[in-house]
Amino acid sequence: MVASQHHGGQYWRLFREETSWYNEMLLSVVLPGDWWRSLPHLVQSWLRNCIGVYLMYFSIGFIWCFVIYHWKQHAYVPKDFTERGPETLKEFDADSIPAVEAMKKQILVASVSMPFYTVLPTVYEYMIESGWTHCFFHITDVGWPMYLVYLALYLIFVECGMYWVHRELHHIKPLYKHLHAVHHVYNKENTLSPFAGLASHPVDGILLAMPHVVAPFLFPTHFRTNIALLFMEAMWTANIHDCIHGKVWPVMGAGYHTIHHTTYRHNYGHYTIWMDYLFGTLQKPEDIFKED
Repeated sequence: MVASQHHGGQYWRLFREETSWYNEMLLSVVLPGDWWRSLPHLVQSWLRNCIGVYLMYFSIGFIWCFVIYHWKQHAYVPKDFTERGPETLKEFDADSIPAVEAMKKQILVASVSMPFYTVLPTVYEYMIESGWTHCFFHITDVGWPMYLVYLALYLIFVECGMYWVHRELHHIKPLYKHLHAVHHVYNKENTLSPFAGLASHPVDGILLAMPHVVAPFLFPTHFRTNIALLFMEAMWTANIHDCIHGKVWPVMGAGYHTIHHTTYRHNYGHYTIWMDYLFGTLQKPEDIFKED
């Protein structure tokens, strides 16, 4: 592997020191006392990942819901043009705002699943610390040009991998029935919200995140960038479940993902529309509006 082959056995210790610093930085702030310091490093890392994901999920969810459903409601909530023209309309379509009960159920499902989700990044960090992957610690180890090349390869692999995992979770009926269907009970605009992103069966969430973990075994990956992208999933999944079509080409935003939740057979992609375009599963929000 990169760590042991090019830098010797001492190199991988940098990764353990880094994750130990993460543990210290978060756990010393949010947990009372020092009892957690006696826990094994792996358990500390899981605890840090778990608490970190909870904090991200609830802070992003509540802030985003406040912004789009209350503070900036006039800008983000779709208006109902079916009976009156847009020039005269003053009221918002209540069906576009998720019900409080729906969000409570999403929070419950996500809260139960998150301790299991975070087993994946914890085990993954252990494999990196052990020197089993092609992760590199400093960008200067490879230089900025190759860092950008490797980052592009990483993102392409993740995009392709998540597309096919997601698509097969729909097409393999036992997987859909027992795993992915938990997430797809949210199939209307008034049941989708930023809280729905992580409201899945834990095995479903782990399978969808696997491309992030597999990529560093295939080609060099910057450790901090990889960890940041893995946890940025919490932000991204909140964004694509808010039903707001951002119209930023070629991003697979919420407008596309809302169609996925209502048709079940389109828009399996994650960050971009390219995989759906290549394999004939793309459905554009603009096409839906034209049909309406």
